[in-house]
Amino acid sequence: MSHTSDSDDEITVPRPKLFHHDEPLHKILGGGNVADVLLWRKRNVSAGLLVGVTLIWFLFEVVEYNFLPLLCHVSITTLVVLFIWSTVADLLKWNRPEIPEIILQESYFHDLASIFYRRFNQFLQSILFISCGADLPRFVLVVVSLYILSVIGSYFNFVNSLYVVFLCIQTLPIVYEKYEEEIDNLVGTIILGLRKKYRWFEKRYLNKIPRGPVKEKKTR
Repeated sequence: MSHTSDSDDEITVPRPKLFHHDEPLHKILGGGNVADVLLWRKRNVSAGLLVGVTLIWFLFEVVEYNFLPLLCHVSITTLVVLFIWSTVADLLKWNRPEIPEIILQESYFHDLASIFYRRFNQFLQSILFISCGADLPRFVLVVVSLYILSVIGSYFNFVNSLYVVFLCIQTLPIVYEKYEEEIDNLVGTIILGLRKKYRWFEKRYLNKIPRGPVKEKKTR
């Protein structure tokens, strides 16, 4: 009987998705410049950002630069290069270096702040929903995942942790967009398996716990 009930559950209960969305991932990420960068729609910007952050991580962790000396050395190098460029330009009648008015577009910061605001509110709502015990298998899955992350994070310092988070942000969205169906099926299978085990545990143990009579509220 248990096998038939499990098979019925697999047929009648829809397989849960990872993010419960029907919209494209690009629109969920804001649909702007930040989404283009995260999904590698602007490959030059995404690759440049990845190389830049990797270089910073390399200087801090491998070369073991401190922040202030690194900042000073980068500034000195920039000043020397601009000075040589300006001097050579005057001698050879070239155009002198010009500082661009806008290095980064303002829309990047607006898109990033908007995405962070919406996703943070959704994160708080999800945490509240899970912590209320409405979906115990998902609650257990989140707790176990956070514990595993805490164990993994104990082996990394702060800079390495930030770099790993950045790599996840740069790679996971495009991987999920490319293999969305496979990832949803895998996550759905895990959640359905946890629900089956919880129902078995509930029937085997929780339902056998004696409970006192429920007192009816007096109505005036």
